Amino acid sequence: MALAVIQLSSQVQFCLSANAQFVLSDTLFKSAEFTPPNSFTHGVEGPAVDKHGNVYAVNFSREGTIGIVHTAGNPGLFIDLPDSSVGNGIRFDTHGNMLIADYTKHNVLKVNMKTKKISVFAHEPKMTQPNDIAIDSKNRVYASDPNFKLNTGRIWRIDGHGSVTLLDTLNGPANGIEVSPDEKKLYVNAGRKVWSYNLSPKGELNNKSLLLEFADFGCDGMRCDTAGNLYIARIGKGVVAKVSPNGDILKEIKLFGKNPTNVAFGGEDGCRVYVTLMDMGNLETFRVDTPGREWRMQRKK
Repeated sequence: MALAVIQLSSQVQFCLSANAQFVLSDTLFKSAEFTPPNSFTHGVEGPAVDKHGNVYAVNFSREGTIGIVHTAGNPGLFIDLPDSSVGNGIRFDTHGNMLIADYTKHNVLKVNMKTKKISVFAHEPKMTQPNDIAIDSKNRVYASDPNFKLNTGRIWRIDGHGSVTLLDTLNGPANGIEVSPDEKKLYVNAGRKVWSYNLSPKGELNNKSLLLEFADFGCDGMRCDTAGNLYIARIGKGVVAKVSPNGDILKEIKLFGKNPTNVAFGGEDGCRVYVTLMDMGNLETFRVDTPGREWRMQRKK
């Protein structure tokens, strides 16, 4: 066992330190079923992990719900969304509130996790549909807004008091969105392309550049680890791609399902990734060698 630890990188050793016995019995980057097939609808998305390690995803059992999966892996109903709202991306702010992109009502919803009270954090009727959301350490939210019919997209910023600002438009359906660990970059994907922006301390964008264009299949949700690597759901290909901050494809993690929609980091050490699968109606999970950016951010507050 000692020899196995010596052969691993220092980043892996960090992840082993929190729960060594459990990690050593698991193979890195090997996916396994986390919830039963069809425990969620084919609109399963999200996912997000709270500071207690509970995993959440949208559309548990039926549309318009948020499901909770405790660490034992048994899903159940957390809340029903009001007024025919249907969720997509989920994040947690630094106060522990759940934020949900409500694509049917052009909202970002806020859930008080203690009372389960649901309120409208932001409403923007000009949005086609808030799809995925990202959040920085100042609790500014960045929302992707695709128009799949016109093959276009937009990026919005939502400040802490709920005011909405249009940041950019794209010639492609903006989808996955994420902030880099140093909060100097915002990544947005559209189709097969992943774009990188410089992100200012005030939450403004400039110097858009193409980080990566895949040769096949599109992208969906994505998250960063603390080293700045992106984990991108490759819908249709059945993999999660690990991509360096320079745009190099480092690894492809093969899944059982073919249509992953989004990913999130969790576990006791932040080194477990949860993936929502549209075609399977469930979640898969695998171990990685570096904790998630957002997992680390939640624990700094």
